[in-house]
Amino acid sequence: MKAYLLPLGVLMLAACGDATDKAAPEEKASVAPEASVAPAAPTKTPAVEEDYKPDPAIKPPAAPEAGIGSGDKAIPAAIQGRWALDASDCPKRPGTDLTALVIDAANLRFHESHGELARVRERGATRIVADYKFSGEGMDWDRLMILDAQDGGKVLIRRDYGEGAAAGPMRYTRCG
Repeated sequence: MKAYLLPLGVLMLAACGDATDKAAPEEKASVAPEASVAPAAPTKTPAVEEDYKPDPAIKPPAAPEAGIGSGDKAIPAAIQGRWALDASDCPKRPGTDLTALVIDAANLRFHESHGELARVRERGATRIVADYKFSGEGMDWDRLMILDAQDGGKVLIRRDYGEGAAAGPMRYTRCG
């Protein structure tokens, strides 16, 4: 029985080949003509005012200044609300909305951290430059941040300054 297995295996392998197909793979392959692809329309990213240069001599406050959260020491109403880096996070329940940012008069609430307004450096109707005291995931840190509502309040541009800050501006979409 074993004597028949080797020749039978060789015959089966030989049956797999095609005697008429001798062309090299590159000669058999056909290449479809390239489709004409229109260039993608450039996405308009709102500009962030680069006129702000943080003064390294100004250190973050040890505690929030008196009056924070009201009047000129509050985050402007145009910036307050719920925002998300990824618009698909807007309808998600709190806790599952990983890129959401909720802003009130004196607080920034992210998925796993919270920033408390500590000092207002500059403020306008749609823009604030301020120091925040952050906590989250067992850590505390200070962050200088610009929040700038644009496009009629539909877009929020955030720029962080200082150690550990994101390299560029972040673009949020207003939820709801």
